[in-house]
Amino acid sequence: MGHELILVDGGSQDESPAIAAPLCDLVLSSTPGRARQMNAGATLATGDWLVFLHADTQLPQPFFEWVEMIAHSSKNWGRFNVRLSSQRPIFRVIETFINWRSRITGIATGDQAMFVRRELFQALDGFADQPLMEDIELCRRLRKQGSPLCLKQSAKTSSRRWETGGVWRTVLLMWELRLRYFLGASPTELAERYYPSR
Repeated sequence: MGHELILVDGGSQDESPAIAAPLCDLVLSSTPGRARQMNAGATLATGDWLVFLHADTQLPQPFFEWVEMIAHSSKNWGRFNVRLSSQRPIFRVIETFINWRSRITGIATGDQAMFVRRELFQALDGFADQPLMEDIELCRRLRKQGSPLCLKQSAKTSSRRWETGGVWRTVLLMWELRLRYFLGASPTELAERYYPSR
């Protein structure tokens, strides 16, 4: 089954684009910002499905097993379960809650490697150009088109933020930001709280 890999660099200062170039079908440069970078890649993608993968997340293996499941699904969008990279037992609890919450609410996060039919993504004008919560905002619109395909295979994502910021402090921060967003807080204001050093 055919596929293409598009890397969108947001102004990294290392050799990431050069290192990745031999492994990718296309390497692009974009102004920084997850929403902008993912939209830039999606604009040039040619496949029927788009899979959005953050730099600190790995897709589950074997590759073709879940590609076939997505390709033959009647759903228009979906996500994987998430597995955090740390081996500490507390992270099994956190990821279980994340996966349960996502399945119940129909809201996925970027760490879950969201996928969507390209035609639908284009019809919805892609990710909103906002510095945070772009994944949640898109899911709200996608839910109106149908429920997501929730694959049990796990995308593995870095637990670094939890480990450096403190597990419970980070959990509480994420709950706070999500609640404030649902209550109408500006994504720009929330991004300043999430990325205090920027």
